[in-house]
Amino acid sequence: MTAPSPAVGRTDGTDPRDRRDGLDRPPRPRPAYEAQTWKEIAYLLLNLPVAVFGFAYAITVLVAGSALTVTVIGLPLLALSLLGARQLGKLERARARRLLGVRVEEPTPLPLSRGGGPVQRLWLALKDPVGWRTLLYDAIRLPWGIVTFCTVLVSLFVLWPVLPYLARFLTDIDRVMVRGLLSPSDELERRIAELESGRGTVVDTAAADLRRIERDLHDGAQARLVNLAMGLGLAKEKLLEDPDTAASMVAEAHGEVKLALQELRDLARGIHPAVLTDRGLDAALSSVATRCTVPVKVTVDLVGRPAAAIEGIAYFTVSELLQNISKHSRARTASVDVWRADDRLLVQVRDDGAGGARLDAGSGMRGLADRLGAVDGLFVVDSPPGGPTVITAELPWRDRHE
Repeated sequence: MTAPSPAVGRTDGTDPRDRRDGLDRPPRPRPAYEAQTWKEIAYLLLNLPVAVFGFAYAITVLVAGSALTVTVIGLPLLALSLLGARQLGKLERARARRLLGVRVEEPTPLPLSRGGGPVQRLWLALKDPVGWRTLLYDAIRLPWGIVTFCTVLVSLFVLWPVLPYLARFLTDIDRVMVRGLLSPSDELERRIAELESGRGTVVDTAAADLRRIERDLHDGAQARLVNLAMGLGLAKEKLLEDPDTAASMVAEAHGEVKLALQELRDLARGIHPAVLTDRGLDAALSSVATRCTVPVKVTVDLVGRPAAAIEGIAYFTVSELLQNISKHSRARTASVDVWRADDRLLVQVRDDGAGGARLDAGSGMRGLADRLGAVDGLFVVDSPPGGPTVITAELPWRDRHE
């Protein structure tokens, strides 16, 4: 009997060499030890040394932090330790990403540089949920690290055929732990941290504004009024014996009164201009634009008015940006555009000057960005060298309640 000829062009996955005596053999299994399997095995073997270090760090932090909280260095040391835990979490996420293919986004950095005093920044670090979850992760990993290390080590010599499946099962548990404890804070936690930092910025800004008002009053209108009182006192003494001199002194005092009133008006405008309260952003921004040394085109496209606090922040943002244009930009023209997009108020200031504006350039823009960030706003600077400069401020729209 003639043996059947080998099959040609088969699509069922069998190899012609596996056919003997006319019988089809099952297809060859896919190799179990692929590159990903070896990565998973390496991850499990590294679990023990990594877990030992993390456990030692977590226990040291918790014990030392608890023991030293009654001292001056206790809480700062604990805060620094939580920041260090964040870095350990970053390394663990990188290890999981490289060996397990787990894609976990990095947590939002703590907003420690947005203002606020040392106590406020310390409290923000102590309440960091990312740091505390990383310490929990490190504390519970030691038993699991021992189990996975020993299991894989024994399986390499005893359970070789099933090791790929065992490695996948164990690393699936690791994936759950990484995602559950080393993932970023949820949106609520992130916003709480940002708003707490923003609250400190608002408090510091308000205190700085009060000090500025006090200084302006003391050095300006108050000093002028004191001189006015002294001048009127001297004029009163000379009123009978030297009427001409007294009249001259009264006329001089009248001029001082006018200057004092002008200084008080300027001061009041710096606190909150009456035109903004009475007529809104369109009139107020047009007024402030007239004081800029560069011609400014103002376009305000709003139906209705936002809340007074939002309106005030928008006004002072434009006012300071126009002052920067006058002092630093070397521009020939500028423009201010204000409009509403859904539930956001947008303000954009442009100039055709030299460019090069930055948040860290000492022009007050960092303070503007902090002030907007404190009310959930955004501040974007686009100012390449050579210009033009386009600065966009975005604020939440809140309805005005008259």
